[in-house]
Amino acid sequence: MPKKKSVKKSAREFIEHADELQQFVAGPAQGLSDQQNSWCHDYAVIRLYREFEQMMLSAIVGAINNSTATISSTTGVEFPKHLTDEVCEYLVLGGNYFDFKGRDGLIKTLKKFVPDNHYLITIIKKDKYKQTLEQLSALRNYAAHESAKSKRAVLNAIGQERVGSAGSWLKVKGRYGAISDKLKELASEVEIAAPY
Repeated sequence: MPKKKSVKKSAREFIEHADELQQFVAGPAQGLSDQQNSWCHDYAVIRLYREFEQMMLSAIVGAINNSTATISSTTGVEFPKHLTDEVCEYLVLGGNYFDFKGRDGLIKTLKKFVPDNHYLITIIKKDKYKQTLEQLSALRNYAAHESAKSKRAVLNAIGQERVGSAGSWLKVKGRYGAISDKLKELASEVEIAAPY
């Protein structure tokens, strides 16, 4: 029988990478200017988003790989019982890159591949993760683009009227750590819920 893709492993790897990023932003503050410290936080939120995105892609691929009934139930197409990781990834990506717009966009993406009662949707839909997921997406976009549109989105997500840069907001009051910790909590739930 083919080896099942481990969603548990993907969740653990996300937690490890998130810990490394928290150490990164905690370490360089000494000897850096205020602006350089903001830049470190800009980089960290972009990287944290990338790691989260990778975990979610791996989780979807793993859900399909572990049981093709998940995607069959959402598409109405009967798939063979065993699909390789590569085939599962192609079903998700279709030759494109993985992307979602905020928490609601992630839920919409998940619903294309897994049923509404699947553990991934159940976890992502929890109210306790809503603000963090919205902030993560908005802060990542603002750090990457600093456009007027991304600034409006980040102001809405953080509930403030002014913001300098994503990094300048993240570096104070433990904000970066709070977002990272909440995402690690989410990943822990995925690790516990995943069958493999």
